[in-house]
Amino acid sequence: MSLNRRHFLASGALAVPALAATSSAANAAESESKGPPLRTGADVLAAQGWRRLAGRRVGVLSNPTGVLAGGEHIVDAMVAAGLRPVAAFGPEHGFRGSAQAGGSEGDYTDPRTGIPVYDAYGADAAKLAGMFTKAGVDTVVFDIADVGARFYTYIWSLYTAQVAAARVGAAFLVLDRPNPLGGKVSGPVLDPRFASGVGRKPIAQQHGMTVGELAGFFAAEFLPGEGTGPGELDVVEVRGWRRDTMFARTGLDWVPPSPNMPTPDTALVYPGTGMFEGTVFSEGRGTTRPFEILGAPGLDWRWREKLSSLALPGVRFRETYFVPTFGKFVNQTCGGVQLTVTNASAFDAIRTTVAMFVTARALHPDRFGWRPDHYIDLLSGSDRLRTMVDAGAGIDEITASWRAELAEFDRRRRRHLLYR
Repeated sequence: MSLNRRHFLASGALAVPALAATSSAANAAESESKGPPLRTGADVLAAQGWRRLAGRRVGVLSNPTGVLAGGEHIVDAMVAAGLRPVAAFGPEHGFRGSAQAGGSEGDYTDPRTGIPVYDAYGADAAKLAGMFTKAGVDTVVFDIADVGARFYTYIWSLYTAQVAAARVGAAFLVLDRPNPLGGKVSGPVLDPRFASGVGRKPIAQQHGMTVGELAGFFAAEFLPGEGTGPGELDVVEVRGWRRDTMFARTGLDWVPPSPNMPTPDTALVYPGTGMFEGTVFSEGRGTTRPFEILGAPGLDWRWREKLSSLALPGVRFRETYFVPTFGKFVNQTCGGVQLTVTNASAFDAIRTTVAMFVTARALHPDRFGWRPDHYIDLLSGSDRLRTMVDAGAGIDEITASWRAELAEFDRRRRRHLLYR
């Protein structure tokens, strides 16, 4: 099979997307001057009347983020246009997005379209290939918005689907969307010995790529190791997006890609504070600001004071108290901090979170700790972060430890970048 990472469609006229949802000061500042009108890959393909898919037996791997500028889901729009997919496939949280973290919607018939929906969450390549064969799929369409973090599972649904499609000889089409964090890379690269469902292959923790770019990177770098070859890959590129464009400047509506990713602000901090899931502290699930509110019972104002004294770039900390309604410490009063990103370009979510770990351990050694299963190692990609924090290493020492591997990853990914 041949590999064609680049776009294959000429541009078409389309209405300007709706204005972005209200966000905090960080994103409001970013949105003061909008760039040129932006069109997602889905909008480009829809403007062409879905012609590229005519006569194909299409399977769509998507979730609620797979929408057009007017808010219609792509599967609903395809059906309305006379192109009926033979199946849809739901990742974590499900095709229609009703399930919580670690859950899915199961197999069912979509009541709106009558299309069979297969539960793809947790399926390995062999099982997913079986689903493709059962549905009779000859073309897989992927349209899911990512948030730019290695441990967000949708990119591994992408990878697994690429492997499965290559095994059954199906073409693979990615409808690209902007990376809400822009193109900056940060953090450690996964050690393959710590591969898991939240990180299958060695990429950086904040990878700085769109899903279309990742698909090209995966096809070239990893699929040959699966014994499949790169597969037949096409990417419908985003029109009007640059790598330095944060989400607030895209003009797109924010559709929560999962229940605990409610705003673009959440995405800004998530590549770092998502690691709090590997600690005994609350990561803010069960509050209105998950991953922006962090803490535990018994914490007080001192954590906020220490963090503020570090003058970390692009972020402000507020002392806060909260009672989670689900997740860790349900119905218990927790103390902690709320992060507010004040300058998205200067902010480094992973370095900031390392600072939070180091200061929490120093101030509250009796309260801060890791989950007994060492889930932090899977999130951070090795046991290095955990062991260095436990050994009393400083913020700069810890973040410097992955500088060389990050530079090498950045060098390797550059040949697969589609946008300036």
